[in-house]
Amino acid sequence: MYLLGYDIGSSSVKASLVEAESGKCVASAFWPKTEAPIRSLQAGWAEQDPSQWMDYLKQATQQVRLQAGYVDKQDIKAIGISYQMHGLVCVDKDKQALRPSIIWCDSRAVPYGEKAFERLGGDWCLQHLLNSPGNFTAAKLAWVKENEPDLFDRIWKIMLPGDYVAMRLTGEACTTVSGLSEGIFWDFVENKPSGKLLDYFGFDAAVLPHIRPTFGTQGLLCKEAAEELGLQEGTPVSYRAGDQPNNALSLGVLNPGEIASTAGTSGVVYGVIGSVAYDPLSRVNTFAHVNHHTDNPRLGVLLCINGTGILNAWMRRNVAADLGYDAMNDLASQAPVGCEGVTVLPFGNGAERMLGNREVGCSFHGVDFNHHTRAHLLRAAQEGIVFSFCYGIEIMEQMGMKVDRIHAGLANLFLSPVFRDTLAGTSGAVIELYDTDGAAGAARGAGLGAGIYRNATEAFSTLERLAVVEPARQPEYRAAYERWKSLLSLK
Repeated sequence: MYLLGYDIGSSSVKASLVEAESGKCVASAFWPKTEAPIRSLQAGWAEQDPSQWMDYLKQATQQVRLQAGYVDKQDIKAIGISYQMHGLVCVDKDKQALRPSIIWCDSRAVPYGEKAFERLGGDWCLQHLLNSPGNFTAAKLAWVKENEPDLFDRIWKIMLPGDYVAMRLTGEACTTVSGLSEGIFWDFVENKPSGKLLDYFGFDAAVLPHIRPTFGTQGLLCKEAAEELGLQEGTPVSYRAGDQPNNALSLGVLNPGEIASTAGTSGVVYGVIGSVAYDPLSRVNTFAHVNHHTDNPRLGVLLCINGTGILNAWMRRNVAADLGYDAMNDLASQAPVGCEGVTVLPFGNGAERMLGNREVGCSFHGVDFNHHTRAHLLRAAQEGIVFSFCYGIEIMEQMGMKVDRIHAGLANLFLSPVFRDTLAGTSGAVIELYDTDGAAGAARGAGLGAGIYRNATEAFSTLERLAVVEPARQPEYRAAYERWKSLLSLK
């Protein structure tokens, strides 16, 4: 018995086939092999053709089927979908996309979200929506309404990227509470789509798809899609979630106090809280987690750091061009904790939400030309990234989250002993490193939704833990962190 998971990213679509009983990923592939194009007709715009996601999904599925040639399509019992968050897809009554998707990193809707926050009232937005409308899906739709009114009048349903892919697979137009919350449509006080927000923007509630559970049958694979993908008609699509909630699920992060983290081009800290809460300064975002219920709240608090892996890559190009990443990590480990006074603020990739949308920039402090080496610089860069994570974790703790355990995949910066030791030592949390990814997590989620697993404990009992990092040398790390915070306060 097998489970198929898809991860619909802005760079590629990944497919993973997981054997249900063992939890082993037997085949995995992504497409395209070069980064998927993003159309930017104006500065700050970012669009993708939704039909291309389906083309990529088809290619990735074909590669997975070739890798797992011994697997009969009838043995694939459920399909799960993870997807890039906050995008907007507009479809007409024929279920055809009316325009390219305005994806997560498109910033054109910022003024619409800011105006809504002011007009609706900041207190109301935070208490009911847990966020400012900001640059999320609702604000993107407001941009379409004002700038493309004829197209807006033809909209039948608006969808998140994962909703669109699921519709193409099943013919069913539906969404989830988690999805509506990430689009800033969900009212956590009323526990329904926000009538006040819809009225303010002039949206008919009928444009929202029907709500289905995150775990549960959201549609059956239709004949056309089954033939195109080489899969069995009638296979249930039984799980769907945005990439960050899904990444947390992939790492078994479901309960209050647990945190999932990634450190790629940007860095993400995603923690779970057990009560409906928000940051009054809107420095982090709060969404319904995959296992959220009204009578048992589970909210995901999302922090994004723009200048994470991109700083590490910059250091390689400009400081250690003769080294690979493994050699860089080895060299960084030769410098002592705290880098003998060298401190890096790692914010050189644009405004940071957790800093009140300030552009602090990246800066190096305390460098002594007669003493410090590139080992100090390399370690200080990684420590600076970790300290930005810990700064965000402190915001989460102010919201009532008790952080005691961080889950991550053994990839990107988490491959560096300096990075993970610094994170454990500074935060005081135990770090658990796992062998998983978003597509494999979506496959396990599909197994939960289809009833193949009785509960989450069973679904993730086979998740392979590769390493555990215990906090150590905490006084040294905390001293370096306090120095870092004192510099940040001067910016």
